[in-house]
Amino acid sequence: MQKILVVDDEAPIVDAISYNLSKEGFAVVTAFDADECLARIATEKPDLIVLDVMLPSGSGLDICQRLHRDGSTVPVILLTARAAETDCLRGFEAGADDYVVKPFRMRELMARVHAHLRRAGTDSVAVEAAKAADEVLQFQWEQSSIQINSDRREVKRDGAPIPLSRKEFDLLTLMATNRGRVFDRQTLLARVWGEDCYVDDRTVDVHIRWLREKLEHTPARPEMLLTVRGVGYKFQG
Repeated sequence: MQKILVVDDEAPIVDAISYNLSKEGFAVVTAFDADECLARIATEKPDLIVLDVMLPSGSGLDICQRLHRDGSTVPVILLTARAAETDCLRGFEAGADDYVVKPFRMRELMARVHAHLRRAGTDSVAVEAAKAADEVLQFQWEQSSIQINSDRREVKRDGAPIPLSRKEFDLLTLMATNRGRVFDRQTLLARVWGEDCYVDDRTVDVHIRWLREKLEHTPARPEMLLTVRGVGYKFQG
């Protein structure tokens, strides 16, 4: 049984989400502030987190950033009362996988939970593509090299392991197994995030920037993940 962590400081919202998740067959654990959320993540090891942005003892965005820094692969759906595009983009930049604006339809939230859990499963398009091609992908540039082990979901730069989030790894692997191919943002979203996920296409830009910061020798002058102006991105290997 998959486990969902629900975090919000409003008990009626937590109760309503928990009730509907239980009806969908999930095990549910709850938290009402940032400190309790982090404790639950450590002890309960949830498969997905439904996380409010504004919490009494901290911010949901800060929690996302911490999970991202730690290389967590747990999908996070943010709950926010702010629908402005810039606020939603901040959520993606913090490492969230999706966001739902309050007030929301419970059916929509349940659909997003199912969608992200499917994408977090072993049927990831990017991972299967890598396994079909090579167990280990290796690339060498003038100033650096990377190695991608699809079986272990590990990436090394110049021999040193680099922690990547689930989406970062899947995005990198998809592009690396199709090196030279130019991907537009919508195709990358569909292949990595899934066609049934409700994410802004600029989240691709955010993840490309993170990958460059982690893997490129000089992120401002990338030699691996290249921008194709007016189209999208390609892996040059």
